[in-house]
Amino acid sequence: MDIVLLGPPGSGKGTQANALIESRGMVQLSTGDMLREARISGTELGRQVAAIMDAGELVTDDIVNALIGQKLALGGDSEFIFDGFPRTLAQADALSDLLEQHGRRLDAVIELLIDPEELVARISNRVSCPNCGAVYNLHTMPPAREGYCDDCPDQKLAKRGDDNAESLNTRLLEYYRKTSPLIGYYHKAGVLRRVDSDRDIDSVSGEISAILDKSAA
Repeated sequence: MDIVLLGPPGSGKGTQANALIESRGMVQLSTGDMLREARISGTELGRQVAAIMDAGELVTDDIVNALIGQKLALGGDSEFIFDGFPRTLAQADALSDLLEQHGRRLDAVIELLIDPEELVARISNRVSCPNCGAVYNLHTMPPAREGYCDDCPDQKLAKRGDDNAESLNTRLLEYYRKTSPLIGYYHKAGVLRRVDSDRDIDSVSGEISAILDKSAA
């Protein structure tokens, strides 16, 4: 089973991906993680990625597609969660082609819905671990020890510079401009499922699991 998680910044994609990794053994394919991994890999593709990122430029779709193709080729029986990809219709077409080449298909595209005002509240209270990337919400999901990561006890948590209402509005506009066409694309394909993520984590996780169980039946 392969799925896509769609949703604006702060909608809970990372949290729900982690829940699926723990409960179902799925593998998360995050474009950011793949680019960082490629950068230090020493491969020809990795050197291309490093050169582009060092120049402050955006990595092309062709390179991202190549990285995903490599993961699919080595994936075996793994079940993938695509997070942060696709973002555009062109990327959605590319993903469909890549999956077909490896005898796979998308079983579900889950859109996490949330009220914009709730997003602002979530983002304003969000901190993360610079070492392992764990994300906490100071209001709804704080760390066990104030100011420090649960998994990296000596690591102080930090707040992203763009985790504020003004930056969020800019990021939301960019998200909806580029990603909203995907809603119609996947609705037409019959795989779009919508989940209200403005609830507690376990409720959202339970609904997603029910959707995947039904898709696999």
